[in-house]
Amino acid sequence: MSAIERRPDGGRTVLVLGATGFVGGHVCRAFAAAGWRVAGVARTVRGARTPYEIHELDLVAAEPARVAELVGRHRADVVVNAAGAVWGVTQAEMDLGNRDLVHRLIAAGPPRLIQLGSVHEYGPVPRTAITEATPTAPVTPYGRSKLAGARALLDSGTNGLVLRVSNVSGPGTSAVSLLGMVAAHLAARSAEPLRLAPLLAHRDFVDVRDLADAVVAAAASEVTGRVVNIGGGEATSVRDLVARLVALDGRGAGIVQAPVAGGRPPEAEWQRMDVSLARTLLGWRPRRSLEESLRDLLSSAVRAAAPTMSASAHR
Repeated sequence: MSAIERRPDGGRTVLVLGATGFVGGHVCRAFAAAGWRVAGVARTVRGARTPYEIHELDLVAAEPARVAELVGRHRADVVVNAAGAVWGVTQAEMDLGNRDLVHRLIAAGPPRLIQLGSVHEYGPVPRTAITEATPTAPVTPYGRSKLAGARALLDSGTNGLVLRVSNVSGPGTSAVSLLGMVAAHLAARSAEPLRLAPLLAHRDFVDVRDLADAVVAAAASEVTGRVVNIGGGEATSVRDLVARLVALDGRGAGIVQAPVAGGRPPEAEWQRMDVSLARTLLGWRPRRSLEESLRDLLSSAVRAAAPTMSASAHR
């Protein structure tokens, strides 16, 4: 019997989509640590070294029958959608990856589907806590495409949940994101200052490992047909977070803030997620402090930069 087949002990199996991504990788590891059998799907698996099987598949282009075949092959009890389009893509690509993909997953008929949504589905909110009852009015293509995906799941009657997630930090954060970019700059030991747009926002951040724990809790629960907020529960100054990263680095690296030509697009300038429903329904709450999350983010960026810096030193 292979490691991915259902054993007589009734253990559960999860199929994670986007398994090699920042969030998806942590989700896979959290399920494995919780005793689930894990299989993954990713657009590319080149260089991936995991104790579980990962299938290389372009989910946006795949027919629902192909996804259903993977669910059936692994006898998956739960499918987690941690895939999607975020940075460096067109609006059409966002619609394909964040909206149309959910329709394909529903058509595949998974026993249970956990959809990872986004706080940006709410859009700008006055300075008050964002609850699941807060009206959704996204103002960005990303927020609109994620909301369309969430509605597709909720309107379908599929057994599952939408976890509406705040901004995510922690080890492995993408260098395309603000905090990941700052950490990568610090890790590169560049003598040049990092130039950023004015850091005026206050945002809610959750550590990626806490998010992964929330996904496991959601998968194991019997709660269905709901939106549940997952976040840190605090509105934190982004400027302060960047300053804390610089302080953790300890070298006094320069950060320059300057207005962007043409102004800035509309965005949610203040965010604080009310996560009490997650505590009530899932028994989940964030456990890691922002200080721990930032420290581990910086450490992971330093490790990632080490091979490049070593190669440069030997040229």
